[in-house]
Amino acid sequence: MATLAGHWKLDTTENFDEYMEAVGVGYVLRKLASTAKPEQHISVDGDNWTIKTTSLVKNTEIKFTLGQEFDETTADGRKVKTTATLDGNKLTMNQTGVKVPSILTRELQEDGKTMVMTLVAKKDGKDVTCIRKYKRAEE
Repeated sequence: MATLAGHWKLDTTENFDEYMEAVGVGYVLRKLASTAKPEQHISVDGDNWTIKTTSLVKNTEIKFTLGQEFDETTADGRKVKTTATLDGNKLTMNQTGVKVPSILTRELQEDGKTMVMTLVAKKDGKDVTCIRKYKRAEE
């Protein structure tokens, strides 16, 4: 059975600038981030996860345990409280503690070679959604 663990490279993205604007990222950082082609390295040990995101713009790493709230500093510098849950091949990360909360999901597609990351910002009672598709990379 394929898992989210592995090395992923960004393939396509939709509405990323709109999502970043909704969560409060400034113009210059949005434009810089829009040019980045991040890679994600996901490792799993039981309920303990590590997600390393690397790009020419910024590198981040988060470590967490499923079901336990943790402090996260997002790539754009927001300090959020995050709780992650797993349902089958879908990892959901609920970011709260900020003016505009977000829900990020990473879901493995049936082919096992594509991960769809959906970012939803809850701003002024409306959802602003970004879809980013990653392809599994050779290790």
